Amino acid sequence: MVKRYKSPVQDINEDDLEVGKPKQAAAGVKGVTVAFQRGLEQGGLARTARSMLRINQRGGFDCPGCAWPEPNGRRKTAEFCENGAKAFAEENTKRRADRAFWAEYSIADLADRTEYWLGQQGRITEPMIIRPGETHYSPIPWQEAFELIGERIRATTPDRCVFYTSGRTANETAFMYQLFARSVGTNNLPDCSNMCHESSGSALNPTIGVGKGTVDLEDIHRAKLVLVVGQNPGTNHPRMLSALAECRENGGRVVSVNPLPETGLMNFKDPQTPRGVVGKGVRISDEFLQVRVGGDLALFQAFGHLLLSFEEAAPGTIVDREFVETRTEHFEAYREARRTIDWDETERATGLGRDEIAKVARMLADSDATIICWALGVTQQPHSVDTLREFVNILLLQGNFGKPGAGACPVRGHSNVQGDRTMGIWEKPAPWLLDAIDEEFGIASPREHGYDSTDSIAAFENDEVDVFVSMGGNFASANAETERLEAGMQRAGLTVHISTKPNRSHVVHGRTSIILPTLGRTDIDDKHPGGAQFLSVEDSMSMVHSTQGRLKPVSPHLLAEPVIVARMAEATFGPDHVIDWRAMADDYDVIRDRISRTLPGFEDFNRRVRQRNGFQLPSPPRDTRTFATPTKRAQFTVSPLEYLEAPEGYLILQTMRSHDQYNTTFYGLDDRYRGIKNGRRVILVHPDDLAALGFEDRELVDVVSVFRGEERRADAFRLVSYPTARGCAAAYFPEANALVHRDLKARESNTPGFKAITVRFERVHAPQMS
Repeated sequence: MVKRYKSPVQDINEDDLEVGKPKQAAAGVKGVTVAFQRGLEQGGLARTARSMLRINQRGGFDCPGCAWPEPNGRRKTAEFCENGAKAFAEENTKRRADRAFWAEYSIADLADRTEYWLGQQGRITEPMIIRPGETHYSPIPWQEAFELIGERIRATTPDRCVFYTSGRTANETAFMYQLFARSVGTNNLPDCSNMCHESSGSALNPTIGVGKGTVDLEDIHRAKLVLVVGQNPGTNHPRMLSALAECRENGGRVVSVNPLPETGLMNFKDPQTPRGVVGKGVRISDEFLQVRVGGDLALFQAFGHLLLSFEEAAPGTIVDREFVETRTEHFEAYREARRTIDWDETERATGLGRDEIAKVARMLADSDATIICWALGVTQQPHSVDTLREFVNILLLQGNFGKPGAGACPVRGHSNVQGDRTMGIWEKPAPWLLDAIDEEFGIASPREHGYDSTDSIAAFENDEVDVFVSMGGNFASANAETERLEAGMQRAGLTVHISTKPNRSHVVHGRTSIILPTLGRTDIDDKHPGGAQFLSVEDSMSMVHSTQGRLKPVSPHLLAEPVIVARMAEATFGPDHVIDWRAMADDYDVIRDRISRTLPGFEDFNRRVRQRNGFQLPSPPRDTRTFATPTKRAQFTVSPLEYLEAPEGYLILQTMRSHDQYNTTFYGLDDRYRGIKNGRRVILVHPDDLAALGFEDRELVDVVSVFRGEERRADAFRLVSYPTARGCAAAYFPEANALVHRDLKARESNTPGFKAITVRFERVHAPQMS
């Protein structure tokens, strides 16, 4: 048995909260120091040093963090960021959640532990199970676990099985996993994209014919203007700052649009340049529009009005008439809708002055190559899809598709969340995809749409789930309606978690629960007849490339994810199934060959993925200025003005990550750029709003959200005076997820409204902090 390595004993003590001034620059030497410190704490010197220089390198492994692309040309020696190094350290850890850990801690013991403490216990070393009436997880042999899973799936109906996918799942695994679910007979394939960028696809597919971005990394460098909207790249996609810095060095300009002034968008110290080490760094944003939460739709409608006004004053100077007339539809309806504007309401909706908006509109007018980037700050509101359609309108107006330095850029979060969707992880699959799968594999895929992540909450609550399988991720902590979701998960017959480390979903388990420990992306995957295998991923800009771990696995009892899927399938369907699952698990080239015959753009997959930089998937708007809509033209759209406005005594709350966090994984307790340390239950509120509501800085409060007359509560948060937009507040997720009613969601995309929570504070009578 391996001894656990320096796992923390103490959990978060919110009384240790420290609040200082926000930092003035991102990254720099401090970022390098923190990155290596975390690596040493988790994996030691030798293991850390052996692997750091393989992250995001050709022949190495893809960073298990974000999906920002790597350059096709010369790569830096350290082609990773601080948070990428932290993600690697978490997977590279010597800490072990072995059988001794599970024997020591009962479910009752673990129930009150935070996500931070659970994750810091280390890698799971062997399959574990807990059965009805038991208090502890205990070991189970692999084959027995698979047989139990297969038995439970066969004993129920396909519609009562749910297969969840995390964005860290590689392409080959995702393809096998969706094939397994459809062979079972269900499209219940919720995934983390449902909770983040589903709104992006819902807006882009009908308007430009593709649900992905239309730019590559070189376009960012060559853009004349980049708008970064609802995004905090300094924490969530730090390598993006280098690309924005290069854009500005090339003469481009950057505008950030966000309710919070984020350090990374103000000043960046690249630790791989002399200026980043000894200088003051480089400015990133030329302008900062501190928009209110939910005010982006009003802002971009104002941009449209102003651009059309400029065109009317000087015809032919703003609108790309040839592009609009030959490649788009419904421009006249859009122009008519934007002919007038109510500036008083626009200023109320955005929190911005008319002059501020007009200044950036003039920057748009002066640019002939504009990119609009966005992330979850835009996608998680009731009117998110309409907002993103308005982004598309602005890009179409000036012909900003299919030319250098221009286009739409939804910046995806988790490393392969975009690839998983490409591979068929979707509860609403296109008929052509199912037809292709059926032809290749000889099965009859179900045509009825399945549950997405939000639908799954209701399914759990209504006792409509017998088997829940989670390919990575932490479904209980990632979704809305925390208490109701957890209660529903505990009523499920069987929950199966394919995981690397303990998390909250293992604690709020079904009546029977199995944890299957898997290899991480940094681990050698060599238990195959033909030797070591590699996988592939797709980044935010549709580049597909290989990833291959190089570290000895932490336990001999781990299995690779494709092998786990294959053995679940064999246990479910028996050895005579029409699909040869074992062949795919033995040799991943077999999976890729079958993908190449099923998915457009993956022809000759095995050869192309072995090219120096992999390959880029086709994008008609980017490649040929064509649009795969029903009419073969891009669509201007008209949406009514909509924004979020809190009643008297309330604020609009958005959830966010800390700097020491990636999704539901906590690397530490330091939100360095915002000046928050050693605590997570905080609410950032403008000092004037605190005064108007009758509260003081550091006061302890309970938070109450209201949606359609129903209330949700999250207790014991500290108010922190912070320069966020007036009328708005911000809190970390998943701590604030309990405040999100499951019906508070984006129309069309069904994405939870994590950036649209109406809240009030109730005073807790406790001593004030010093």
